[in-house]
Amino acid sequence: MTLFQSAWNAQSPQALQRREAMLARIDALRALEERSAAASAKSRPAFDKRGQLLPRERVALLLDAGAPWLPLCSLAGYLQDSKDAAQSVPGGGVVAGIGFVSGVRCMVVASDSGIEAGAVQAMGLEKILRVQEIALQGKLPFIHLVESAGANLMRYRVEGFVQGGALFRNLARLSAAGIPVITVQHGSGTAGGAYMPGLSDIVIMVRNRSRAFLAGPPLLMAATGEVATEEELGGALMHTAVSGLGEQLAEDDREALGLAREVVARTAWGQAVPPSSGREPLYPAEELPGLVPDDLRQPLDMHEVIARLVDGSDFLPFKALYGAATVCVQASIHGRAVGILSNNGPIDVAGANKATHFIQLMCQLGHPLIYLQNTTGYMVGKESEQAGMIKHGSKMIQAVTNATVPQITIQCGASFGAGNYGMCGRAYAPRFLFSWPSAKTAVMGGEQAARTMQIVGEAALARKGIAPDPAQSQAQYDKIVAMFEAQADVFYTSGLVLDDGVIDPRDTRAVLAQCLDICAKAEARQLRPLQFGVARM
Repeated sequence: MTLFQSAWNAQSPQALQRREAMLARIDALRALEERSAAASAKSRPAFDKRGQLLPRERVALLLDAGAPWLPLCSLAGYLQDSKDAAQSVPGGGVVAGIGFVSGVRCMVVASDSGIEAGAVQAMGLEKILRVQEIALQGKLPFIHLVESAGANLMRYRVEGFVQGGALFRNLARLSAAGIPVITVQHGSGTAGGAYMPGLSDIVIMVRNRSRAFLAGPPLLMAATGEVATEEELGGALMHTAVSGLGEQLAEDDREALGLAREVVARTAWGQAVPPSSGREPLYPAEELPGLVPDDLRQPLDMHEVIARLVDGSDFLPFKALYGAATVCVQASIHGRAVGILSNNGPIDVAGANKATHFIQLMCQLGHPLIYLQNTTGYMVGKESEQAGMIKHGSKMIQAVTNATVPQITIQCGASFGAGNYGMCGRAYAPRFLFSWPSAKTAVMGGEQAARTMQIVGEAALARKGIAPDPAQSQAQYDKIVAMFEAQADVFYTSGLVLDDGVIDPRDTRAVLAQCLDICAKAEARQLRPLQFGVARM
């Protein structure tokens, strides 16, 4: 094969003239790009006063130091905001590009809130729509650092409002395609901008800085006459503790970006995790038997259990302040990424919604789900019923039923009522289900069942005008308690093959590691189905 022989003289006058012209154009390009950064940096005093980072500083902290960064559409909006080439500021009010976050190649978009407070520009919208399409085609996690004043109403155009809906449609498309959508809400997201976090899979908010509401205080007063503060309407603490819109609460921009990096790392996106022993927990498994109360009415913080099961005792809580009695965390066991659900009490409306969201997120990431059962069931009472406990609990059960990843259940403590169902009990076909010696399974506690029957019986007698016999009533009460307690005992339920065995709590990490390895090998194994079983000849 003959190699090409170049006849070009790179030192000829023509070549040098062309080179000079091209370098001048490159310098002009860089000057335009720098113009955007410089315009944004003029806002530094205001950002410093608020204890915030400038948009480009946020991007830099999010990205892996020294890793490749591919800027996109850096000249978007040039000569569209102003016909004066000397005055036009390119970029569309958005910083966008492809870079690495915790070793994962991601699409990163940041509101350039140093320019017009991040107000959405027409070509900025086009820029976001384009990079969303690139993320979808390239299967890149989409990370949005949001701080926007929304649309500039002085430059309102109805076509921008209508076409802007595609931005939110694309977020839904990305999530449905199985691509993580992560938002760090550094500042305000008003009206349509509130749907940025609303349509994200994970939302990180900054205390006293993040805002998200469909109508801010001025519009709310104009529309309804209601008076409310920004914090009451859409502050970070409200959204992470009350509404559940936010999953993580950070104290400042730096912590928020650190959390974003951890969230991305937890996705294990595109990484084949080789079997490994992983880092041992910081706390010994020998402490587990001493953690579990023999009386299930006594509290047990399941975070303490999780810390003795997962690699390095390192886990990332999900919506920690919302539905706090329902525990959801991301972690690893023997090097394999998992999602863990557990209970520090009954499952309330917020807890059911939180669990549903978490299960769907783990399915999107392809991470196995581990349920550590420790619940008396779903919350009852007038307030709970009026809040829709039935429908929200049903959503959780739907998610468990249709989860597309392996599910493994450990019955640690109480497994009562529909909590047994919502936490992937035997009827919901987990790949494996093991019990601790402390576990109890029943439709309800024995005392609750006995008292319920006692109330029903006394009411029936009252309708007939008959006074109840205290001795007979107590005898029936004791009988029902004994019956329920006997059948709830883990040795009895295991004898009915309602689990796959009772295990020593200290062996739980090793048992889970084996189960996860079996599930991973099964997922990777390619079968060759036949139309019939192999026949012996």
